[in-house]
Amino acid sequence: MIIREREVFVDSITEELVLNFEGVKDCYKQAVFFDLEHYVYKKPKCVGVFGACYYDNETSKLMVTQYMIENKGEVIDILHLAKRYFNRLTEELNKKYIVTFSGNNDFTVINYLFEKYGINYDFNQHFTSIDIQKIYEQTFKQGVGLKVLEKKFGIEREGELISGSNLAKTFHKVLKDREYFERMPKDKIEKILIYNEQDVVNLFHIYVHWQNLVNKVAEEAKLNEIVDEELEEKADVSCMA
Repeated sequence: MIIREREVFVDSITEELVLNFEGVKDCYKQAVFFDLEHYVYKKPKCVGVFGACYYDNETSKLMVTQYMIENKGEVIDILHLAKRYFNRLTEELNKKYIVTFSGNNDFTVINYLFEKYGINYDFNQHFTSIDIQKIYEQTFKQGVGLKVLEKKFGIEREGELISGSNLAKTFHKVLKDREYFERMPKDKIEKILIYNEQDVVNLFHIYVHWQNLVNKVAEEAKLNEIVDEELEEKADVSCMA
């Protein structure tokens, strides 16, 4: 099992720009930002990479934690580590919210595996869920993917993009061949970990800069309104002439 913990420095946060969730502006201080890389074939087979981070108020840093399986024997181990991680966040650090992007997929996978292997954990009892994709759709009346949303916020993603199908193929091989992970190039492992880390870290940045996008869209709508009015006026003058 690869266990990686990193600290990521965060610039000062402007409270006016943070997403307001159900009237609460500082949910990010009590939230965990969560993403999985997993393998599903008809039914969930494993969590390949568990990724999560939370904001530490004292150090103004994101505390990032990742677990990555190296063979089939660790399929259950990673689930126990995940449960232990969430219990520590709620019991010791008083975290109350779990932030995801299209989190239903990840919850479906991990809940299925929890039940399959007899691990008792209910997210609904410990966290209030905040799905950024759903909030975006409700706010802007259109769908969006995480990578597109990152661009809207001007976020430059580190590392390479990896498709879900390629990740699934990788973890299929990890489950099938006990020695496959040992033969994997170190840079490939690093790319997968960076990809997952970027998912959770960028999700935090989107959350705390949410109002930037709301303001930008509002300004663009206002400009379009002005342009439409000017075009209508020109059309009216043209008709009168």
